[in-house]
Amino acid sequence: MDSISQAALGAAVAGLVAGKRCTPKVLLAGAALGTLPDLDVVLDYGDPISNMIKHRGFSHSLFVLIPFSVVLALFWKRFFAASWPFVQLLTLITAALITHPILDSFTSYGTQLFWPLDVPSVAISSMFIIDPLYTLPLLIPVLAALIWRRRAAKLCGAGLAISTLYLMWSLVALGQVQERVEENVAGTHLEGQPVFISPTPFNTVLWRVVVLDDEKYWEGLTSLLDEDPVIDWMPMIRGEWPFPSEPELLAQFEAFTRGFVQFKQQDNTLTVTDLRLGMAMYHPFEFLMAEKNDQQIWQLVDPVQLDPGPVLPRQIPALWMRLLGLQSIDALLCNEHDCFREEQIEETIQ
Repeated sequence: MDSISQAALGAAVAGLVAGKRCTPKVLLAGAALGTLPDLDVVLDYGDPISNMIKHRGFSHSLFVLIPFSVVLALFWKRFFAASWPFVQLLTLITAALITHPILDSFTSYGTQLFWPLDVPSVAISSMFIIDPLYTLPLLIPVLAALIWRRRAAKLCGAGLAISTLYLMWSLVALGQVQERVEENVAGTHLEGQPVFISPTPFNTVLWRVVVLDDEKYWEGLTSLLDEDPVIDWMPMIRGEWPFPSEPELLAQFEAFTRGFVQFKQQDNTLTVTDLRLGMAMYHPFEFLMAEKNDQQIWQLVDPVQLDPGPVLPRQIPALWMRLLGLQSIDALLCNEHDCFREEQIEETIQ
């Protein structure tokens, strides 16, 4: 999640645990602890793909944060909070730290909660990385707690209760969309194919669905407000890796994305894209990995992350209209490079 959400969550958790001991300093300390795990962004692992894959790694691991909480609590009690009961101080620090990666695990990016174990990162994908309906119920009570100090703990508790209910709602909404997708692909050649589902920006009503299908993939949008549960699919070019073997870095990238990768050959360049994040016309994680030399032979290059460019102005109102069930997906998903043109589509999802 974004830094504001994480800071508000850390502050609210600290305020609730502190109880009558809650002060503005406690709230600020909780906010700092809530953002601390994301300091791993300053680390450089050598290339942009590795930086992407290893973000939310050791600094988000429960096996690291819990022992670190004990050390930090001992240090803090020794030098700054001698009057605090150690158990209360340890609970505050541990809760403010570990709620950060737990919240991150509800997004699509993936969080390595169990690093260094060789297990997949956790990516529930029921929340967009920025969602005001989650953040505001936390942020407003925390700001109010800075003013009404006697009620600070109760305000923080109320904010946490509301935001947690919204988090639980996102799981319910995800379950409804999963059932709808299963019904839509049942009896088609897409039944049993890998499926990725995530909310669109800033809400849990309109959802994006991606289904892999060999050298193409099908992308659709479905809103919980749609009167018709039939998903309107758009086929997209997925491409393929042109080399007989793939480098270890690409294998790691495919494992990280769970196979939701697009290979795009354009002019003399080859890029790889994480299909889970963004939408068809806007993918923030696209990397140049190969170029053609003067003899028109592909050669690997050091990965370079490409600028996705700005969001098109027409997409914002189109997204809102689609959320309400009043817009087709073409305005949001289709462009001249990624979509099959209507005359090129020789088969349907059926």
